[in-house]
Amino acid sequence: MLELAIIVPTLDERENVVELIRRLETVLAGIDYEVVVVDDDSADGTPDAVRALARSDPRVRLLQRVGRRGLSSACVEGMLATAAPYVAVMDADLQHDETILPAMLAKLKAESLDLVVGTRVSAEEGFGPARQRLSAAGTRLSRMVSRHELSDPMSGFFMLDCRYLDEVVHSLSAVGFKILLDLVASARRPVRIGELPYRFRSRLHGESKLDIVVGVEYLQLLADKLIGGLVPPRFVLFALVGGLGVLLHLGILYAMLARFPFGWAQLIATVVVMTINFFLNNALTWRDHRLRGAAAFVGLLKFYAACSIGALLNLEVASAAKDYGMPWYVAGFAGLVVGSVWNFAVTAATTWRRRRRRGAAPPAR
Repeated sequence: MLELAIIVPTLDERENVVELIRRLETVLAGIDYEVVVVDDDSADGTPDAVRALARSDPRVRLLQRVGRRGLSSACVEGMLATAAPYVAVMDADLQHDETILPAMLAKLKAESLDLVVGTRVSAEEGFGPARQRLSAAGTRLSRMVSRHELSDPMSGFFMLDCRYLDEVVHSLSAVGFKILLDLVASARRPVRIGELPYRFRSRLHGESKLDIVVGVEYLQLLADKLIGGLVPPRFVLFALVGGLGVLLHLGILYAMLARFPFGWAQLIATVVVMTINFFLNNALTWRDHRLRGAAAFVGLLKFYAACSIGALLNLEVASAAKDYGMPWYVAGFAGLVVGSVWNFAVTAATTWRRRRRRGAAPPAR
Protein backbone atom coordinates (compact mmCIF):
# COMPACT_ATOMS: atom_id res chain seq x y z
CA MET A 1 0.00 0.00 0.00
CA LEU A 2 1.32 3.41 -0.99
CA GLU A 3 2.15 5.27 2.23
CA LEU A 4 4.28 8.30 1.41
CA ALA A 5 4.75 10.65 -1.54
CA ILE A 6 7.78 12.93 -1.86
CA ILE A 7 6.89 16.06 -3.80
CA VAL A 8 9.91 17.62 -5.51
CA PRO A 9 9.37 20.89 -7.43
CA THR A 10 12.08 21.48 -10.04
CA LEU A 11 13.36 24.13 -12.40
CA ASP A 12 16.66 23.32 -14.11
CA GLU A 13 17.74 20.69 -11.58
CA ARG A 14 18.70 17.79 -13.88
CA GLU A 15 21.83 16.64 -12.08
CA ASN A 16 20.50 17.27 -8.58
CA VAL A 17 17.14 15.52 -8.98
CA VAL A 18 18.70 12.35 -10.37
CA GLU A 19 21.01 12.15 -7.35
CA LEU A 20 18.14 12.93 -4.96
CA ILE A 21 16.00 10.08 -6.35
CA ARG A 22 18.95 7.71 -5.93
CA ARG A 23 19.39 8.78 -2.30
CA LEU A 24 15.68 8.43 -1.56
CA GLU A 25 15.78 4.81 -2.70
CA THR A 26 18.34 4.13 0.02
CA VAL A 27 16.86 6.08 2.95
CA LEU A 28 13.24 5.01 2.30
CA ALA A 29 13.94 1.29 2.14
CA GLY A 30 11.03 -0.54 3.78
CA ILE A 31 8.55 2.31 3.12
CA ASP A 32 6.08 2.16 0.25
CA TYR A 33 6.66 5.53 -1.40
CA GLU A 34 6.60 7.43 -4.66
CA VAL A 35 8.48 10.52 -5.87
CA VAL A 36 6.39 13.09 -7.72
CA VAL A 37 8.62 15.53 -9.57
CA VAL A 38 6.73 18.68 -10.59
CA ASP A 39 8.80 20.41 -13.24
CA ASP A 40 8.16 23.91 -14.55
CA ASP A 41 9.27 23.10 -18.12
CA SER A 42 13.01 23.16 -17.39
CA ALA A 43 15.32 23.96 -20.29
CA ASP A 44 18.22 21.83 -19.01
CA GLY A 45 16.64 18.44 -19.70
CA THR A 46 15.26 17.79 -16.22
CA PRO A 47 11.93 16.36 -17.55
CA ASP A 48 13.75 13.93 -19.87
CA ALA A 49 16.02 12.76 -17.05
CA VAL A 50 13.06 12.09 -14.76
CA ARG A 51 11.12 10.29 -17.52
CA ALA A 52 14.11 8.04 -18.13
CA LEU A 53 14.14 7.08 -14.45
CA ALA A 54 10.36 6.60 -14.40
CA ARG A 55 10.51 4.06 -17.22
CA SER A 56 12.50 1.69 -15.03
CA ASP A 57 11.15 2.69 -11.60
CA PRO A 58 7.35 2.90 -11.13
CA ARG A 59 7.89 4.86 -7.90
CA VAL A 60 9.02 7.87 -9.95
CA ARG A 61 6.41 10.15 -11.58
CA LEU A 62 6.66 13.41 -13.50
CA LEU A 63 4.24 16.32 -13.76
CA GLN A 64 5.55 18.77 -16.35
CA ARG A 65 3.86 22.17 -16.28
CA VAL A 66 3.93 24.31 -19.42
CA GLY A 67 3.16 28.03 -19.44
CA ARG A 68 3.23 28.66 -15.70
CA ARG A 69 5.73 28.71 -12.87
CA GLY A 70 5.84 28.98 -9.10
CA LEU A 71 7.18 26.74 -6.37
CA SER A 72 4.12 26.91 -4.13
CA SER A 73 1.63 26.14 -6.88
CA ALA A 74 3.89 23.30 -8.08
CA CYS A 75 3.89 21.81 -4.57
CA VAL A 76 0.11 22.05 -4.33
CA GLU A 77 -0.39 20.34 -7.69
CA GLY A 78 2.04 17.60 -6.72
CA MET A 79 0.35 16.99 -3.38
CA LEU A 80 -3.06 16.79 -5.05
CA ALA A 81 -1.80 14.34 -7.67
CA THR A 82 -0.93 11.53 -5.28
CA ALA A 83 -3.10 8.99 -3.47
CA ALA A 84 -0.60 8.62 -0.61
CA PRO A 85 -2.00 9.43 2.86
CA TYR A 86 1.19 11.31 3.79
CA VAL A 87 3.18 13.72 1.64
CA ALA A 88 6.57 15.36 2.08
CA VAL A 89 7.81 18.43 0.25
CA MET A 90 11.50 19.02 -0.31
CA ASP A 91 13.78 20.85 -2.72
CA ALA A 92 15.70 19.06 -5.45
CA ASP A 93 18.96 20.91 -4.77
CA LEU A 94 20.12 18.41 -2.07
CA GLN A 95 20.25 21.08 0.64
CA HIS A 96 17.51 19.31 2.60
CA ASP A 97 18.60 16.22 4.54
CA GLU A 98 16.65 13.31 3.10
CA THR A 99 17.89 10.95 5.84
CA ILE A 100 15.38 12.37 8.37
CA LEU A 101 12.34 11.50 6.22
CA PRO A 102 11.69 8.15 8.00
CA ALA A 103 11.87 9.92 11.38
CA MET A 104 9.48 12.62 10.13
CA LEU A 105 6.98 9.96 9.03
CA ALA A 106 7.29 8.07 12.31
CA LYS A 107 6.74 11.26 14.34
CA LEU A 108 3.78 12.32 12.21
CA LYS A 109 2.04 8.99 12.74
CA ALA A 110 2.99 8.28 16.35
CA GLU A 111 1.94 11.71 17.64
CA SER A 112 -1.08 12.13 15.32
CA LEU A 113 0.30 15.42 13.98
CA ASP A 114 -0.86 17.49 11.04
CA LEU A 115 2.62 18.66 10.09
CA VAL A 116 6.24 17.80 10.82
CA VAL A 117 8.69 20.52 9.80
CA GLY A 118 12.34 19.96 9.07
CA THR A 119 13.99 22.91 10.81
CA ARG A 120 17.52 24.04 10.18
CA VAL A 121 19.72 23.73 13.28
CA SER A 122 20.20 27.46 12.83
CA ALA A 123 17.49 29.17 10.79
CA GLU A 124 20.17 31.11 8.86
CA GLU A 125 22.72 28.31 8.67
CA GLY A 126 24.68 28.34 5.43
CA PHE A 127 23.46 31.80 4.42
CA GLY A 128 25.52 34.90 3.67
CA PRO A 129 24.94 38.09 5.71
CA ALA A 130 22.36 39.52 3.29
CA ARG A 131 20.43 36.23 3.12
CA GLN A 132 20.52 35.98 6.92
CA ARG A 133 18.91 39.41 7.26
CA LEU A 134 16.24 38.54 4.69
CA SER A 135 15.48 35.25 6.42
CA ALA A 136 15.20 36.93 9.81
CA ALA A 137 12.92 39.63 8.38
CA GLY A 138 10.75 37.01 6.70
CA THR A 139 10.42 35.10 9.97
CA ARG A 140 9.29 38.23 11.81
CA LEU A 141 6.78 39.11 9.09
CA SER A 142 5.35 35.58 9.17
CA ARG A 143 3.94 36.25 12.64
CA MET A 144 1.53 38.75 11.05
CA VAL A 145 -0.46 35.95 9.42
CA SER A 146 0.22 32.87 11.55
CA ARG A 147 -0.85 32.21 15.12
CA HIS A 148 1.47 29.23 15.37
CA GLU A 149 5.01 29.40 16.67
CA LEU A 150 7.52 27.81 14.32
CA SER A 151 11.24 28.01 14.90
CA ASP A 152 11.78 28.03 11.12
CA PRO A 153 8.60 29.20 9.33
CA MET A 154 10.62 29.80 6.15
CA SER A 155 11.48 26.10 5.85
CA GLY A 156 10.69 24.39 2.56
CA PHE A 157 11.14 20.89 4.01
CA PHE A 158 8.14 19.33 5.73
CA MET A 159 5.73 16.40 5.81
CA LEU A 160 1.98 16.47 6.36
CA ASP A 161 -1.07 14.29 6.77
CA CYS A 162 -3.25 14.59 3.65
CA ARG A 163 -6.35 14.89 5.81
CA TYR A 164 -5.00 18.23 6.93
CA LEU A 165 -4.24 19.18 3.32
CA ASP A 166 -7.86 18.48 2.41
CA GLU A 167 -8.95 20.90 5.15
CA VAL A 168 -6.92 23.85 3.94
CA VAL A 169 -6.32 23.33 0.23
CA HIS A 170 -9.18 25.60 -0.91
CA SER A 171 -7.84 28.44 1.25
CA LEU A 172 -4.27 28.28 -0.01
CA SER A 173 -2.83 31.27 -1.85
CA ALA A 174 -0.21 29.12 -3.67
CA VAL A 175 1.91 32.24 -4.22
CA GLY A 176 5.68 32.41 -4.19
CA PHE A 177 8.14 30.09 -2.49
CA LYS A 178 6.91 29.76 1.11
CA ILE A 179 4.28 27.03 0.91
CA LEU A 180 4.73 26.01 4.57
CA LEU A 181 3.60 29.41 5.86
CA ASP A 182 0.67 29.27 3.44
CA LEU A 183 -0.39 25.86 4.79
CA VAL A 184 -0.20 26.93 8.43
CA ALA A 185 -1.79 30.37 7.97
CA SER A 186 -4.73 28.84 6.07
CA ALA A 187 -5.86 26.71 9.03
CA ARG A 188 -9.10 27.53 10.85
CA ARG A 189 -8.12 25.56 13.92
CA PRO A 190 -4.96 24.97 15.96
CA VAL A 191 -2.48 22.98 13.89
CA ARG A 192 -0.70 20.04 15.47
CA ILE A 193 2.91 20.69 14.49
CA GLY A 194 6.12 18.82 15.25
CA GLU A 195 9.69 19.74 14.34
CA LEU A 196 12.83 17.78 13.60
CA PRO A 197 16.22 19.52 13.30
CA TYR A 198 18.64 18.92 10.43
CA ARG A 199 21.75 20.51 8.99
CA PHE A 200 21.17 22.64 5.91
CA ARG A 201 23.64 21.58 3.22
CA SER A 202 25.28 23.50 0.39
CA ARG A 203 23.83 23.23 -3.11
CA LEU A 204 25.59 20.50 -5.10
CA HIS A 205 24.88 21.63 -8.69
CA GLY A 206 23.31 24.65 -10.38
CA GLU A 207 22.34 28.06 -9.05
CA SER A 208 19.84 29.29 -6.49
CA LYS A 209 16.47 30.51 -7.86
CA LEU A 210 16.13 33.18 -5.16
CA ASP A 211 16.00 36.76 -6.42
CA ILE A 212 14.29 40.05 -5.58
CA VAL A 213 11.04 38.83 -7.14
CA VAL A 214 10.88 36.04 -4.54
CA GLY A 215 10.75 38.74 -1.86
CA VAL A 216 7.93 40.49 -3.71
CA GLU A 217 6.01 37.21 -3.93
CA TYR A 218 6.48 36.66 -0.20
CA LEU A 219 4.93 40.05 0.50
CA GLN A 220 2.14 39.12 -1.90
CA LEU A 221 1.48 35.96 0.13
CA LEU A 222 1.33 37.97 3.35
CA ALA A 223 -1.06 40.45 1.72
CA ASP A 224 -3.29 37.63 0.52
CA LYS A 225 -3.56 36.22 4.03
CA LEU A 226 -4.24 39.64 5.53
CA ILE A 227 -6.59 41.25 2.99
CA GLY A 228 -7.22 38.55 0.39
CA GLY A 229 -10.89 38.42 1.23
CA LEU A 230 -11.28 42.12 0.45
CA VAL A 231 -8.80 43.02 -2.29
CA PRO A 232 -6.87 40.57 -4.50
CA PRO A 233 -3.16 40.93 -3.63
CA ARG A 234 -2.35 40.73 -7.33
CA PHE A 235 -4.39 43.90 -7.81
CA VAL A 236 -2.44 45.59 -5.00
CA LEU A 237 0.80 44.76 -6.80
CA PHE A 238 -0.69 45.95 -10.10
CA ALA A 239 -1.72 49.23 -8.45
CA LEU A 240 1.75 49.70 -6.94
CA VAL A 241 3.30 49.30 -10.37
CA GLY A 242 0.76 51.82 -11.68
CA GLY A 243 1.62 54.25 -8.88
CA LEU A 244 5.29 54.01 -9.75
CA GLY A 245 4.28 54.66 -13.35
CA VAL A 246 2.53 57.89 -12.38
CA LEU A 247 5.71 59.24 -10.78
CA LEU A 248 7.78 58.09 -13.75
CA HIS A 249 5.29 59.68 -16.16
CA LEU A 250 5.63 63.07 -14.48
CA GLY A 251 9.44 62.85 -14.60
CA ILE A 252 9.52 61.93 -18.28
CA LEU A 253 6.94 64.60 -19.12
CA TYR A 254 9.03 67.24 -17.39
CA ALA A 255 12.15 66.14 -19.29
CA MET A 256 10.37 66.00 -22.69
CA LEU A 257 8.87 69.51 -22.30
CA ALA A 258 12.36 70.92 -22.77
CA ARG A 259 12.36 69.65 -26.38
CA PHE A 260 8.76 68.99 -27.46
CA PRO A 261 5.35 70.70 -27.31
CA PHE A 262 3.13 69.49 -24.47
CA GLY A 263 1.02 67.20 -26.67
CA TRP A 264 4.03 65.32 -28.00
CA ALA A 265 5.71 65.24 -24.60
CA GLN A 266 2.55 63.75 -23.06
CA LEU A 267 2.32 61.12 -25.81
CA ILE A 268 5.97 60.09 -25.41
CA ALA A 269 5.66 59.86 -21.63
CA THR A 270 2.46 57.83 -21.90
CA VAL A 271 3.89 55.26 -24.33
CA VAL A 272 7.15 54.89 -22.40
CA VAL A 273 5.41 54.42 -19.06
CA MET A 274 2.83 51.99 -20.45
CA THR A 275 5.69 49.93 -21.89
CA ILE A 276 7.59 49.94 -18.60
CA ASN A 277 4.42 49.06 -16.68
CA PHE A 278 3.78 46.11 -18.98
CA PHE A 279 7.22 44.61 -18.40
CA LEU A 280 7.09 45.23 -14.65
CA ASN A 281 3.69 43.56 -14.41
CA ASN A 282 4.90 40.74 -16.62
CA ALA A 283 7.88 40.15 -14.31
CA LEU A 284 6.15 40.74 -10.97
CA THR A 285 2.35 40.78 -10.95
CA TRP A 286 1.92 37.85 -13.36
CA ARG A 287 5.29 36.20 -12.90
CA ASP A 288 3.69 32.75 -12.57
CA HIS A 289 2.58 32.84 -16.22
CA ARG A 290 4.96 35.38 -17.68
CA LEU A 291 4.81 36.10 -21.41
CA ARG A 292 7.94 35.53 -23.48
CA GLY A 293 9.06 36.04 -27.06
CA ALA A 294 6.33 36.70 -29.60
CA ALA A 295 3.65 36.24 -26.91
CA ALA A 296 5.17 39.15 -24.97
CA PHE A 297 4.98 41.41 -28.05
CA VAL A 298 1.32 40.51 -28.63
CA GLY A 299 0.65 40.97 -24.93
CA LEU A 300 2.22 44.43 -25.04
CA LEU A 301 -0.14 45.49 -27.84
CA LYS A 302 -3.14 44.19 -25.84
CA PHE A 303 -1.85 46.06 -22.80
CA TYR A 304 -1.63 49.29 -24.84
CA ALA A 305 -5.22 48.85 -26.02
CA ALA A 306 -6.65 48.03 -22.58
CA CYS A 307 -4.84 50.84 -20.80
CA SER A 308 -5.79 53.38 -23.46
CA ILE A 309 -9.46 52.62 -22.83
CA GLY A 310 -8.75 52.71 -19.09
CA ALA A 311 -7.27 56.19 -19.46
CA LEU A 312 -10.43 57.39 -21.25
CA LEU A 313 -12.62 55.89 -18.50
CA ASN A 314 -10.44 57.58 -15.90
CA LEU A 315 -10.96 60.95 -17.60
CA GLU A 316 -14.72 60.51 -18.08
CA VAL A 317 -15.36 59.41 -14.49
CA ALA A 318 -13.16 62.14 -13.02
CA SER A 319 -14.85 64.81 -15.17
CA ALA A 320 -18.34 63.57 -14.27
CA ALA A 321 -17.48 63.52 -10.57
CA LYS A 322 -16.07 67.04 -10.78
CA ASP A 323 -19.19 68.29 -12.59
CA TYR A 324 -21.30 66.65 -9.87
CA GLY A 325 -19.63 68.94 -7.34
CA MET A 326 -17.02 66.68 -5.80
CA PRO A 327 -13.65 68.17 -4.78
CA TRP A 328 -10.97 67.81 -7.44
CA TYR A 329 -8.97 65.31 -5.39
CA VAL A 330 -12.02 63.08 -4.81
CA ALA A 331 -12.93 63.26 -8.49
CA GLY A 332 -9.37 62.46 -9.50
CA PHE A 333 -9.21 59.50 -7.11
CA ALA A 334 -12.54 58.14 -8.38
CA GLY A 335 -11.29 58.25 -11.96
CA LEU A 336 -8.04 56.59 -10.95
CA VAL A 337 -9.83 53.75 -9.16
CA VAL A 338 -12.18 53.05 -12.06
CA GLY A 339 -9.34 53.18 -14.59
CA SER A 340 -7.15 50.91 -12.47
CA VAL A 341 -9.88 48.32 -11.94
CA TRP A 342 -10.61 48.32 -15.68
CA ASN A 343 -6.95 47.93 -16.59
CA PHE A 344 -6.45 45.10 -14.10
CA ALA A 345 -9.58 43.17 -15.04
CA VAL A 346 -9.11 43.49 -18.80
CA THR A 347 -5.40 42.75 -18.88
CA ALA A 348 -5.94 39.75 -16.58
CA ALA A 349 -8.60 38.42 -18.96
CA THR A 350 -6.74 39.17 -22.20
CA THR A 351 -3.04 39.98 -21.85
CA TRP A 352 -2.22 37.40 -19.17
CA ARG A 353 -5.14 35.04 -19.64
CA ARG A 354 -4.32 31.49 -18.57
CA ARG A 355 -4.81 29.04 -21.40
CA ARG A 356 -5.62 25.46 -20.55
CA ARG A 357 -4.81 22.87 -23.15
CA ARG A 358 -7.80 21.08 -24.63
CA GLY A 359 -8.82 18.14 -22.50
CA ALA A 360 -6.68 19.22 -19.57
CA ALA A 361 -8.18 19.55 -16.13
CA PRO A 362 -6.83 20.57 -12.75
CA PRO A 363 -5.76 17.69 -10.52
CA ALA A 364 -8.08 16.67 -7.72
CA ARG A 365 -7.79 14.40 -4.76
